[in-house]
Amino acid sequence: MSSISIAIAWCLAWGNERKPQFDITVLQEMREALNKNNAKEVPEAVKAIVQQVEELQSIKDDYFPPTLDELKHQHSNLWNQTTKIGLVYGGATKVKNYVFDSAKIQEIRGASGLLDRINQIDLKAFFNDDYQPEYKPNLYQAQCTDIRTWLNDNFHQYFNLSEVLIPELIIYSTGGNILVFCPAAYVHDLADAIEKRYTYETLTANSCAVGDTFRLLEIRFGLLKENIEDTPWLEWYHKNYQKPIIQAYFGYPKDENERLEVFKTRKSFNEITTKLAVLFNQRRSGNDIPGRKTTRRYPPMFETHPYLVRDGGENRSSILQVDKLARETSFSESSVRKYLFGDRAKDGDLKEPQWYFNSNLEWRRGIVESWVNRFTEFLDENPTYKTKYYAGVEPRDVKIAQTLTHVSNASKGFLGYIYADGNNMGGYIQKIRKPEEHKEFSRDIDLATRYAVYQALADNLHPHTLKHLNDEESELGNGDIIHPFEIITIGGDDILIVVPANKALEISQMIAERFENILLKKINLVEIQPHIQEKRCILGNYKYKFDKPFEPHKIHRYQPSKAERSECKLSTSIGVLITAINTPIYYAKELIEQLLKSAKERAKKLKNVGYHGGTVDFLTLKSVTMIASSVKEFREQALTKKTPQNLRLYAAPYTLHELRGLLTSIAALKKAKFPKSQLYQIRSLLERGKHTAILNYRYFRVRLKQGKSELENDFEKAWCPPKNENNGGNLAPWMYDDGSLEDDKSGYPLYETIWRDMVDIYEFVEESENSPVEVES
Repeated sequence: MSSISIAIAWCLAWGNERKPQFDITVLQEMREALNKNNAKEVPEAVKAIVQQVEELQSIKDDYFPPTLDELKHQHSNLWNQTTKIGLVYGGATKVKNYVFDSAKIQEIRGASGLLDRINQIDLKAFFNDDYQPEYKPNLYQAQCTDIRTWLNDNFHQYFNLSEVLIPELIIYSTGGNILVFCPAAYVHDLADAIEKRYTYETLTANSCAVGDTFRLLEIRFGLLKENIEDTPWLEWYHKNYQKPIIQAYFGYPKDENERLEVFKTRKSFNEITTKLAVLFNQRRSGNDIPGRKTTRRYPPMFETHPYLVRDGGENRSSILQVDKLARETSFSESSVRKYLFGDRAKDGDLKEPQWYFNSNLEWRRGIVESWVNRFTEFLDENPTYKTKYYAGVEPRDVKIAQTLTHVSNASKGFLGYIYADGNNMGGYIQKIRKPEEHKEFSRDIDLATRYAVYQALADNLHPHTLKHLNDEESELGNGDIIHPFEIITIGGDDILIVVPANKALEISQMIAERFENILLKKINLVEIQPHIQEKRCILGNYKYKFDKPFEPHKIHRYQPSKAERSECKLSTSIGVLITAINTPIYYAKELIEQLLKSAKERAKKLKNVGYHGGTVDFLTLKSVTMIASSVKEFREQALTKKTPQNLRLYAAPYTLHELRGLLTSIAALKKAKFPKSQLYQIRSLLERGKHTAILNYRYFRVRLKQGKSELENDFEKAWCPPKNENNGGNLAPWMYDDGSLEDDKSGYPLYETIWRDMVDIYEFVEESENSPVEVES
């Protein structure tokens, strides 16, 4: 049996009450017998339950009863089953508010790591599923035992809660969220335990968890009425599908075949998870949930006083003043936890510092597996990447970057903030009809996201030797070798990392491309160790089936004839901010969120013309150091001209093919040693109008002594063909946009250019050293 089947059998065998309907040893024997490679017999007392679960799982994926009478006739055993199955959904909320509550990278690192540990380790430990890293399997064993002790001390009515839960109950626990089965009587206990764990460990992070109980048939055919015969079914839907409220719930089918498909998709496990999502939003908003004794109406708050000393970032009352650090620091209880966790992720020390022990605070940070540890584990699994990344440097000599100043040292004091999020995730999830598919999907996305980041970092970066450093707060100094990146979070389909500015765009492009290729099974995640390869393989089928011809000229502005069709159903959009080290983190966060939103809007428009790949939007805060308004308003007011022609002095966001072309164009100009002064001079002439810019561009181009052929091939022919390619005209440095992707055609047609974007990132693009690593399946 699959783990999902074992979970359902466990819930049914437990029953509807807090005490199991069979002795708990019988349930444990049943679980052992149902696991793989086990020759034990299922206990006689629960054989009927196991047969019901087998019957449920034997229903074919394409089967859907046209009437409820047929369902009752075909599966009367399932129809008459009255034992409920619990389902619980929860996780952290308002994550960015908690993580970026402080402007210090160490506390940001610690806050993100603490939330990640709760989701990946603490909550799984509730279910006796102890996290075991490959390089040290028993690393977390004692810590997970302590977590279960805490759980049982707080939730122990009739049974210790950890005795009620088994690993197979977990559907997924990634990306900051958890979805699990649970015996019906313990649904609210488990939801309370999830919320309490977040508050107990973080003090100030928001979390929410909800649960409900469902019949066995509802796992396969969605929500049913108390009297199943009263459930609206296909005949009812065919009569009422045109009503607005029905369309809002089921969708907007075009014909009878689509009507059947949308009804089948909704009446499945998908409808149950939708109900939990609604309950989740209600509770997060402070509303009462029927049957739930605890409330979330009042979020965690700590009283303060105008005359008390505050902590360094959150303005909460300080309880510690520490003079043992590089500078005297005031901590509140919540901020000191973030600092300690970030410090542990940085230095690898198991014990808290002495000044913390002297404070007599009881909280302990425990074992922390930093993102750099996971990255180096990836390198050990992939010798090709390891050789390329270290490039002759001894791995044990490379240290974790302690501050963002260290990361920026690899790019003359400039950083690249990369914020990525998945496209079409919600649409894909809505079509998932079985809990097994939910489990596979969550696992696949987690693997693809993490390994896309690891591969991009290993392919584009090398350990960096610190130089010209003047950082009194750091223990590292000139001559020390570091990993030149900071992973703030990788969770689900979300990515937030900081890299040297001169590699930010290459890394962004590769993350988006590798994400799709991993899901399409074009790339192996592990080169060696077959037993690890089996754990790291993608299970789902994410290849798109096209019913329309590929029209690249409607999608790509750069050499559309050379563009390959994106075949993956899922992709990523990315916002990239290139800025100096002195830019405040909270300000950088606001800008990259806006850039990500812009990239996702572009992806949504391109989807209408058959593009399913990733998009990237970027901004360089060098020529412009601060933006008073939003990125959108800045571009509309400063980089858009409406007289005498409609001009847009930028071309972002870009598709992945276009971004590759942009980097290729810049690298070609650098290789040809194109005069930098000419680049800036042509940029300054763009604002004078279309014809003036074209005339001056042609003047400079004719007078060039070097770089002329590169400019013609990699810029003019690649980016700036005339509207009618047969007339032999030339638009450079402009590109024509007729507004075909826009719903609002006002302001179109217009002329846009990549020239300003090229100049802005010119210093942050390097000539390619060698080809990327490809580990094909």
